[in-house]
Amino acid sequence: MPRDLATANDQYGDGVLVRERAPQGGKSERPTRITATPFRWRDPKAIPTRPWVYGRWLLRGTVTAVVAPGGVGKSSFMAASILALTTGRPILGKSVWGGPQRAWYWNLEDDSEELERQIQATAMHHGIAPDACGDRLYIDSGLEVGHELCTAIKGPNGCVIQRPIIAGIEAELNARNIDVLIVDPFVSSHSVDENDNSAIDSIVKEWARVANRAKCSIVLVHHSKKLGGQKVTTESSRGASSMPAATRATLVLNRMDEIEAKQFMIEADDERRRLFTVQDDKHSRAPAEKAEWYRMASVDLGNFDGEHSDNVGVVTRWTPPDAFEGVNVTHLRRVQAIVAGGEFRESSQAANWVGTAVASVLGLSAEKAAKADRQRISNILSEWLGNGALRVERREDAAKGRSVPYVVVGEPVE
Repeated sequence: MPRDLATANDQYGDGVLVRERAPQGGKSERPTRITATPFRWRDPKAIPTRPWVYGRWLLRGTVTAVVAPGGVGKSSFMAASILALTTGRPILGKSVWGGPQRAWYWNLEDDSEELERQIQATAMHHGIAPDACGDRLYIDSGLEVGHELCTAIKGPNGCVIQRPIIAGIEAELNARNIDVLIVDPFVSSHSVDENDNSAIDSIVKEWARVANRAKCSIVLVHHSKKLGGQKVTTESSRGASSMPAATRATLVLNRMDEIEAKQFMIEADDERRRLFTVQDDKHSRAPAEKAEWYRMASVDLGNFDGEHSDNVGVVTRWTPPDAFEGVNVTHLRRVQAIVAGGEFRESSQAANWVGTAVASVLGLSAEKAAKADRQRISNILSEWLGNGALRVERREDAAKGRSVPYVVVGEPVE
């Protein structure tokens, strides 16, 4: 603001405008002094790197939200993540920076025996022995006496942060030198209205202050809205939008949809339901990453009681099948030779579909009943049409009275 436009209640101190509060009761209040900090230049190489803990997902001193619909496997995902952290092993494909970490999983939905099933089944599947975690693994159930958690309540004037609880959590984080705390689910860690933006914002920011003071990473696991099959995003979190807004990162879990299943040549619906992605939908302090694929495997605990034993869902890494696995330049050259010697249509519904040429060379079936093979052929053709090895040429069809697309050889392969 130019000095000549300043009001009588405005003052300047050290180049910074300081505005007095409006007089009340005839008395002028003393102005609050506000100063700006000059930027301190230094060698960029001397600036400390960000203190990442787990991949580019968990950052020390910050809060990360995990948002997922019910039934995808978020608790199983957190069980696998905490074993990755405490062993230092990248069992889910993410680096554990600085070696094994001390981690605390506070689950507020499952009892201790169910948590034991999850942890032990995950350890069995990934070949993790107890000594691999050492004394770094802490597991608590909010359903057990003495391990309940309520960080905030609704008071007569709004949200009231439970300071003794916060202080107790922070003290334990420091006493145990905890690197990562996972609270699952967030909605069970307080008793305020989850749609109250102001209250939820206060709670999440309180968790952020705890993470900053304790120099750890805090993960708040949260449910998404009912989306009717739509993909989960940061905006899909249930309740107040301030929940993910107040976090540094938001990991979203999404089950494979029917379009993706077709693309990856997966026919069985029960197999499709086992597959899901995890992606940081916010990535405010790291470059955007592609979604990581995971699969729910079933592990038998071997606790047979004479009638049955328990099967537990365990998260494992999954790599989408590659349509070009085993396909080389020689195959393309042979396909081009067949296409050059005949007339092939682009449409997969045509009797002379170009996919039949690909099928004959690769030993696949172009029959409509062979859905997986036909999808693989389509994926391969899409790549070859995209890179110019094949191209589409429209020709007049007298019988149809219009031009139709044919596939011809594009750039011949040397």
